[in-house]
Amino acid sequence: MTFNSTRGFHPEREEQDLAELKPGGLERLCAGEADRIHVAPPEQGIERIEARFHGNGFAPHRHDTYAIGLTIIGVQTFSYRGEKRASLPGQVIVIHPDELHDGGAGTERGLRYRMIYIPPELISETLAVSGNPRLPFISSPVLSDAGFRKDLADALSDIDCEMGDFRRDCLVTDLAACLARHADARKAGAASLNWPSLKACADYLREGCAEQISMEELEDLAQMDRFSLSRQFRDVFGTSPHRYLVMRRLERAKTELHQGASLADAAFASGFSDQSHLTRHFKRTFGMTPGHWRRLCAASMA
Repeated sequence: MTFNSTRGFHPEREEQDLAELKPGGLERLCAGEADRIHVAPPEQGIERIEARFHGNGFAPHRHDTYAIGLTIIGVQTFSYRGEKRASLPGQVIVIHPDELHDGGAGTERGLRYRMIYIPPELISETLAVSGNPRLPFISSPVLSDAGFRKDLADALSDIDCEMGDFRRDCLVTDLAACLARHADARKAGAASLNWPSLKACADYLREGCAEQISMEELEDLAQMDRFSLSRQFRDVFGTSPHRYLVMRRLERAKTELHQGASLADAAFASGFSDQSHLTRHFKRTFGMTPGHWRRLCAASMA
């Protein structure tokens, strides 16, 4: 555990704030509860989850979103950018898009936490108004920030209910400001981005994710060479066009699996060559197999 992972931690104050996340407060401990993942309905590409784990929860994996969350009960441990990290109740976790990490419970008590996954283009577009559309990079993935925590607590309460357009837009604005406040200034700076072309490419990849798409198609659509396109695409979406395509396929596969499709049918519907191809990408991205993910979701529904 690095020193800054526990700086500013105040147990009594943090537990009082976190008790508001769910009726009954913190008296329900993780001990004795089955591992599970509860997934809220996605809204405009934003996902929210509550997870409970004992021991290791996720193998090393990557998201193409900002993963921002709160540890509620227990100690959350994870490896990130070559260091072992730990988050205590009330601390904020920020994982940058496309950064390798794992996760699990640091004690026998178990772990309960909530996360929100925000597409980086929403953050970039929000910050572009202030003249700096580059994605903010947070050097320390564990923060003790009362304002940041309260914004997250609002976003992560009532995850069974939709946020709605107005609340969601305000939330993205607030979280973008929090990220910018903690960002590494050395990575800041204005950038010239072709927003219409980049959005058109993202829409094309999302809508045609089950099809075979070539880089030449994106070059024609964006009217940019592939090198400029890839650089600008990463500035806005936090990952490469190919990785973005794979993630959209995985999103479709998760929807198919959640609706009861077999692994083979989900792979076919989402553009993977076969179920082993889907399984490899799924585990690399989410840190678990599709079958394990479906069991954890089923445990939450039960």
